[in-house]
Amino acid sequence: MENKRFSDKVILVTGATSGIGRATAVAFAREGAQVIMAARRENLGREVADEISALGGKAVFIKTDIRNPDEIDHLFEAISKQYGRLDCAVNNAGLSSLTMPPATKIPEEEWDDILNTNLRGVWLCMKHEIGRMLKQGGGVIVNTASVLGLMGSSGLAAYCASKHGVIGLTKTAALEYAHKNIRINAICPGPIRTRMMEAPMEIYPNMLEMLLAKTPMKRMGESEEIAGAVLWLCSDESSFMTGKELVVAGGQGVAA
Repeated sequence: MENKRFSDKVILVTGATSGIGRATAVAFAREGAQVIMAARRENLGREVADEISALGGKAVFIKTDIRNPDEIDHLFEAISKQYGRLDCAVNNAGLSSLTMPPATKIPEEEWDDILNTNLRGVWLCMKHEIGRMLKQGGGVIVNTASVLGLMGSSGLAAYCASKHGVIGLTKTAALEYAHKNIRINAICPGPIRTRMMEAPMEIYPNMLEMLLAKTPMKRMGESEEIAGAVLWLCSDESSFMTGKELVVAGGQGVAA
């Protein structure tokens, strides 16, 4: 543990058991943070905590389904009781559609599941995070949106709607609490090599070719590249930035 940008800081990462969340939790731990990981899959949560401990870092896992307000209440009660503060929160938990039906064919339960996780869950967490940060005099929140929060994509109406919503929520809350020393920004990844991205590729063999055709850098990103941007947004290096979406997408979204 050589770099200590977040030494003694208390950091929450939701959806921390895989992909971007996992990489972000590990990156924070490498820089000295006490990391609180929240996710549904307990076995994977323990695995990430062990990985962080092996690196000499500090992490705890709290099983949390952010679709469930009671579990979110329990998460933040535990944070308050054990740490008494929350310096940064990364609201990263999310899901997408595996079969990618057109907008009028999305099953209601799939629509509700995606919106409840990707948007409502972020809002529920932010209520607690902002409340905690108001009491302590400030803090930083980063919400995981997507480059698809800035555009549409066939077969992903629910996902796009949820991520557009995350950006709108981020901008509005940032305006409301900027004067209280609370910064709120959104990270907007493009195609990143995660299980959520790879799963539909097993169903649609041409999906990777289509993604790369839309990506000027002609490659997928890695979770660690998003984690690096998240850490910057949480650091003092971005201290004059709030209410903005940071796109890390290999050039996607640049051309009209």
